[in-house]
Amino acid sequence: MTFIAPTPIDTTRLPPIGCNGRGVQDSSIDRPVSLAEPSIEEQFRLVKRCGVFDHFDRLPLPDQVDTFQRCIEAYSLPVHTTSWFYELGTDDARMAQNLEISARVGATTHNMMIYARDASGRPVSDAEIVEGYLRCYDEGMRHGVEPTFELHVNMWSEDPRRIVPVAEAVRRRGVPFNFTLDYSHVIFKIGNDEELDISGIREAVASGRLVIDPFERGNLVEQWLAMGIVRWVQVRSVAPNGPRNIWAPHDPEKPVAALPKFPSKPVRAGDPGRGILYPFTRPAEGEWHSPWHAHALEPTKEVVRKVLAHHAGQPGSRLRYITTEMITLPDYALNARFSLIGQNAAIAAWVRQAWTQVRTTA
Repeated sequence: MTFIAPTPIDTTRLPPIGCNGRGVQDSSIDRPVSLAEPSIEEQFRLVKRCGVFDHFDRLPLPDQVDTFQRCIEAYSLPVHTTSWFYELGTDDARMAQNLEISARVGATTHNMMIYARDASGRPVSDAEIVEGYLRCYDEGMRHGVEPTFELHVNMWSEDPRRIVPVAEAVRRRGVPFNFTLDYSHVIFKIGNDEELDISGIREAVASGRLVIDPFERGNLVEQWLAMGIVRWVQVRSVAPNGPRNIWAPHDPEKPVAALPKFPSKPVRAGDPGRGILYPFTRPAEGEWHSPWHAHALEPTKEVVRKVLAHHAGQPGSRLRYITTEMITLPDYALNARFSLIGQNAAIAAWVRQAWTQVRTTA
């Protein structure tokens, strides 16, 4: 097992903020959010134009590496982070290729979304996740690219109680566990019994054995921060028990990225997307399908405040990157009519303001 001592992190500085490539659309009333994406160069241009991002968060496809390298130089916009989704046991070759591609464009961290079930539909065990992480870690360190495993629907971590035992088992093997915290995948379940049941946590939440509300003492975010496993924070605004994406009815004839063969919430033709996105700024009339209330953003903001306060107050903080995650897919913003890149930029600007406030009061 390869172990490379991590580079110390300067906790007096805000970690670099990047924009997820699936969120780079200058959409509008006339040009709704679409699965058809701008060119890679246009994506770099739009992210750079915002003036609030330090890097671009996207994995090139194999035939896009040269374009990425050219755009990184042309726009002075590095790629520090990449992401992909994997089926445990069948995607080892793809994983190795993606880690190598990540290194070629200068990325140092690769986020991995591991499906909850294998190719046969069998749920993957914690022990299998641990062994998979260790394989990814060894392969990644050969290229100087850290793997990090994400909190995400449809993945092994949709039941968030699994994260601590997996992290502890990895660390017992002498390897750091890198965790990507995207708490939108928990916040949207608050107050939603169907979604809590999908995670298998409704009874634990109701009894108080599991605290998912970021405003309550002993919540999951505080626990994970105290463990020192949070390596990357992804920020997507979402509302507790928020509205589903009625503008993105499911079409079984159209494959969707990150939707596995065995999703945790089975989907039928015409089903709306899950409600894992809520506009960060008030939408204009006709830009969004549901009523909007500013107070619904507070859980998202509280998670970010907690993360930033921990980073500023802990010399041993492992937080390396932040990204904004307002993205195109059906469970998120597909067919919305606001500027998707504008929503991402608004989050990035707010994170910078929140950091200033944290540093002022520290």
